[in-house]
Amino acid sequence: MAFNDDRLGVVQVQRPKTYVVDYSSPNVAKPMHVGHIRSTVIGDAICRLLRFVGHRVIGDNHLGDWGTQFGMVIYGFKHFLDQAEYAQNPVGELGRLYKQVNRLVEYADNKDKRQAEFQAKVVQCQADLADGQSVVGNAADRKLGKSMQRLEQQLTNAIDQLETVAKSIRQVEADPALSGLARSHPNIRQAVLAETAKLHAGDEENLRLWTEFMHVCREDLQRIYGRLNIRFDYEYGESFYHDRLAAVVDRLVEEGLAVESDGAVCIFVDGFETPLLIRKKDGAFLYATSDLAAIDYRLTTWQADGILYVVDHRQSDHFEKLFAAARMRGCTGVQLHHVGFGTVTDEHGKPYKTRSGDTVGLEGLLDEAVGRAYAVVCSNDDAKPSGRELTDEQREQIADVIGHAAIKYADLSHNRTSDYVFNIDKMVAMQGNTATYMQYSYARSQSILAKANVDICDLRKSGKITITNSHERELALELLRFEEALYETALDYRPNRLTEYMFGLASKFAKFYEQCPVLKAEHQGVGESRLLLCDLTGRTIKQGLAILGIGVVERM
Repeated sequence: MAFNDDRLGVVQVQRPKTYVVDYSSPNVAKPMHVGHIRSTVIGDAICRLLRFVGHRVIGDNHLGDWGTQFGMVIYGFKHFLDQAEYAQNPVGELGRLYKQVNRLVEYADNKDKRQAEFQAKVVQCQADLADGQSVVGNAADRKLGKSMQRLEQQLTNAIDQLETVAKSIRQVEADPALSGLARSHPNIRQAVLAETAKLHAGDEENLRLWTEFMHVCREDLQRIYGRLNIRFDYEYGESFYHDRLAAVVDRLVEEGLAVESDGAVCIFVDGFETPLLIRKKDGAFLYATSDLAAIDYRLTTWQADGILYVVDHRQSDHFEKLFAAARMRGCTGVQLHHVGFGTVTDEHGKPYKTRSGDTVGLEGLLDEAVGRAYAVVCSNDDAKPSGRELTDEQREQIADVIGHAAIKYADLSHNRTSDYVFNIDKMVAMQGNTATYMQYSYARSQSILAKANVDICDLRKSGKITITNSHERELALELLRFEEALYETALDYRPNRLTEYMFGLASKFAKFYEQCPVLKAEHQGVGESRLLLCDLTGRTIKQGLAILGIGVVERM
């Protein structure tokens, strides 16, 4: 590898492909929360990696900017708006309206229909269980025993579902304000659907409100994306495909792939118990319809060779059926891949939420991470032998980079298919496989080069690396593995493979630093060789972090 090679020896693919990466995709009407971090940073890292190795990549943020959620927000805006709060914090107020209307809709559904359904299910399960017990007769009948176990499990599940519904009803009825609203708006589900239908039909007032909401919500999203250094090539949300959905359904019916079933239109896919629903009985379209329209567009417009969906693993059944339906239509020459991921949890393994049970806002977490990083930077700077070296402004700038990096790196360093515990203290730690440790290793390499007072560009052209001990050898061999690590990461879209490589590199660099004097090397040739190793290490860490969407700092 040439020392002045900007690509650090990484050769690009000989046959580039076009990949569309569908990631982040939040619902626009609600503030981003901790659950959005995974799709956003994993998708961004995949885009950066595939581009670096030579592929054409199109990052598409398939926003949830249409449908029933906006019917809920519009209904809430017309009936429950706090005008002063909306003027001060429009996105927060829209989020509150959505949650309030959604809760009232769920209450109405639970009270009018779901509670009776689950009660009937419990009664039926109890009857089936009683019938089974009355004919047990032979205790050695294993098949009957297993059947009874299934019935008992079904009864337990039905009772749990009934209790969940009953608890939800009790919570609303115990809240005087909510219960009053529930009584005042008994037909709220039908009213929400009517507002949604008016929006979809182009009603002037609802379309005006939707445009207003989209403006403030998109501004809020872009602020968060800006903080995370996330950029998309396109943001074609559900509203972009709305006018295409009827044609998608009609074409599928004409091709004999979709059929009417109980008033709805669906695709029966081999190997699945339930079909892929693409139009409901009331004429409304679904996520699957929008996804099929998006596949058509991406293949026709961008000639995609692969479409990657960076979405929660709980959606795996949806994507399996979607991909099977797409293949039924002849979509066989393109890679359709669900890049699933686990959940962000608390220390008890539960979804990470506030004490009140609300989902934790993403911006608040970013602020907290920056604050913790600032404390670490100040402590580290104050502990230097000659006293603090950084100004207050420099400390704030460094903490901003480190704090945001800590959140992103902590997510990316975990196997994406696993859940992980959200712990900010560990994220900003100076030791272990953290962004802070990586950034500190980079800053150390730059400090050595600065103190050496050499023209590193000239040294890259004329210098050479001479191995004199095992620590130099281990570091040099690890540097040569950078290309291998990138292609291993790209193989199944697991950024944690890259973070593992980088942690190994930083660890070997730390041992090299402890055992191999650079500025006080035994002679000039050895010193220059070690300077080149420091330079290559710093550049490799910086490039690796850049692929993960993470910045570096020159001093810490």
